[in-house]
Amino acid sequence: MSPKKVYIIAGEASGDLHGSNLVKELKRLSPELSIRFWGGERMSKLIGEPVKHIRDLAFMGFWEVVTNLKTITRNIHFCKEDIANFQPDCIVFIDYPGFNLRIAEWAKAKGIETHYYISPQVWAWKENRVKKIKASVDHLYCILPFEKDFYKKHAMEVNYVGHPLLDEIAYFRQTAPSKEEFYLQNELDDKPIIAVLPGSRKQEVLKKMPIMLNATKGFSDYQIVVAGAPILEEAFYQQVLNGVEAKIIYGQTYSLLEFATAGVVTSGTATLETALFKVPQVVCYVGNKLSYLIAKRLINISYISLVNLIMDEEIVKELIQDECTKEMISNELKEILPFGNKREHISLKYEELIQKLGEGGASLNVAKGILKLN
Repeated sequence: MSPKKVYIIAGEASGDLHGSNLVKELKRLSPELSIRFWGGERMSKLIGEPVKHIRDLAFMGFWEVVTNLKTITRNIHFCKEDIANFQPDCIVFIDYPGFNLRIAEWAKAKGIETHYYISPQVWAWKENRVKKIKASVDHLYCILPFEKDFYKKHAMEVNYVGHPLLDEIAYFRQTAPSKEEFYLQNELDDKPIIAVLPGSRKQEVLKKMPIMLNATKGFSDYQIVVAGAPILEEAFYQQVLNGVEAKIIYGQTYSLLEFATAGVVTSGTATLETALFKVPQVVCYVGNKLSYLIAKRLINISYISLVNLIMDEEIVKELIQDECTKEMISNELKEILPFGNKREHISLKYEELIQKLGEGGASLNVAKGILKLN
């Protein structure tokens, strides 16, 4: 029987993005559906205020999680109480595994149907989590091509639904501004753009954005435009800029990527978004030193960017921790800007990546699974 009440938990900006597209499809297929959710601005525009906003949920890195354990524990208790009061027919977990898997385990024990959209990255680390997923998740929806084979190895059937970013970019292009409109609206000059995507969490922006901006100082033929996260205040960005000449625009990341010549991008979903817009990029990661050392011992993957992970080869340069310096970023930018040695190779590999991801339709596929319309 199709559910009447659905509870959705997204804890990060990327989860809010994918959650908003899922909500669009759920409401289109079942207009009377009652949805309660944890999320951000994108989901809020569709279905009102969240129970908890992502700005209060995103803790990145081992050390950051440890120092915020009291807050996380309080959120877990509150979440369980709120679900019990709402009495949903099913819960949809979107990524955010440290939190969501604990709630899924509890929900399963309570007899609530569980759907997990965007598989936890157990193939990267904590492979033993597969047992917990098998025990607590009724329906798992994967978005990366290699994940289906990974779970098959563990005797678990999953649904490969395609990557939701393909849908999101298709939606964007239906109403995308022209280059002239974008430049005029944001008071940009006529120089080509180097896009800087420093992330959406305060702690990562503080660590990476100054290095990224310093690396762009020598490129006077370009204008530097930073993708500002809507959940962070302008005053915060001005403090981080500290007099560096760069333009910050909010809520227009896709327009920025549509017209950018190259990108300096923080590791995460943004690396794949940049690739799907066919913008050559250098990928940056700087974390808490202790968190990084722990992660390095535990994580068993060769790459940190989704582009390289999906292709299983180094397509874009990854500058991690001590390698992420203004000199290294600057040198790599020279290679990927017009007339650089790597630009054409990256463009060709991006085409292969897009082919590998296949057709869109992830949000619709998941919505049908939740509503039992398959």
